[in-house]
Amino acid sequence: MSQNLSPKAAAAKKKRDLAYANTHRRKRMRAFNQRWHRANPGCNGDYDHKDGRCKSVSANRGNDGKGTKREGKGFTIETMKRT
Repeated sequence: MSQNLSPKAAAAKKKRDLAYANTHRRKRMRAFNQRWHRANPGCNGDYDHKDGRCKSVSANRGNDGKGTKREGKGFTIETMKRT
């Protein structure tokens, strides 16, 4: 899904995305996800880090169907769990 960015903007976004994808936290999450999927071959979806269980890919997007609009200043996973 293209965002119709200029070549300069697309290159800058690619650099930003790669830097984020290679942070220590993202590397740990990818490694965990790979281990988890190998240990749970029956799960055909995604691991939900918030709920700690397997969900379909669509159900694991946008805060369980509540959207991301309220994710603003002060948003954490803990505040999401309380609602």
